[in-house]
Amino acid sequence: MSDVAAIQDLVQKQAALKKEIAKIIVGQEEVVNQIVLSIFAGGHALLVGVPGLAKTLMVNTISQALGLDFKRIQFTPDLMPSDILGSEILDENRQFKFIKGPVFSNIILADEINRTPPKTQAALLEAMQEKAVTIAGHHHKLSLPYFVLATQNPIEQEGTYPLPEAQLDRFMFAIKLDYPTFEEEVQVVKSTTADTTQTINPLFTANEILEFQHLIRRIPVADNVIEYAVKLVSKTRPDNVYADDYVKNYLDWGAGPRASQNLILAAKTHSALNGKYSPDIEDVQAVATGILRHRIIKNYKADAEGITEEMIIKKLF
Repeated sequence: MSDVAAIQDLVQKQAALKKEIAKIIVGQEEVVNQIVLSIFAGGHALLVGVPGLAKTLMVNTISQALGLDFKRIQFTPDLMPSDILGSEILDENRQFKFIKGPVFSNIILADEINRTPPKTQAALLEAMQEKAVTIAGHHHKLSLPYFVLATQNPIEQEGTYPLPEAQLDRFMFAIKLDYPTFEEEVQVVKSTTADTTQTINPLFTANEILEFQHLIRRIPVADNVIEYAVKLVSKTRPDNVYADDYVKNYLDWGAGPRASQNLILAAKTHSALNGKYSPDIEDVQAVATGILRHRIIKNYKADAEGITEEMIIKKLF
């Protein structure tokens, strides 16, 4: 199949995927779009939202529709690295045998990742970056595609271990999950309190998703689009020549080179999912908020004046 035909195939399959997800998940189109985008781009996502907004249900539904294995890990203060990676035990023949942990799955929901100590967070982040884990000197490869969706609760910050900036940078997208609208909530209550069950049909295989990920990397990008993405990221750095007074006033730190890479990868994916054969500046702008939101650090002045990350990113355009 040619790349052009493959992109058309991806557009059709993505439309079917969204219909399948909508059987269970009411509304939240933008959140679903960004999760699907990060899966096809081969990145990971951080979901920030209050409890009870169906984060687990959403990820479970998406993984079923994609035909992938799904595991949920509830992060707690006493969770150890071996609880998620697995450990070696002595079997009845007095031989060491490796018992795989929940990290060995295609899609991992890391629930409340900021509730667990840095040692356990780092164990998951190694798996995210290397797509492999090392236990007792043995290297174990994870099955591909591999996607981690971590959640954080923005309200209760007591007894939490916030992810350091270097670890936040490993997430392609930071996605904000808001309350449903009044109409959506009425629909949610109707569908979840009735005695009906919906079945989700798997629409992809793991190999198909990997092929689409390779296809997206093959999409050509014009130099002016790459330069625009790099300039956009450069503008977030207060000491950079491209930074304006607004950024210098309200930001302590800007985004690093990984943001530029992710902007281009996500823009390629965004263009492919919308049936375009090469991304343009609009595609970069469409994905910029989710990619830059967790990579810029505001100063106390921005907090005092109620300036949000989203407001700063909009100014960059």
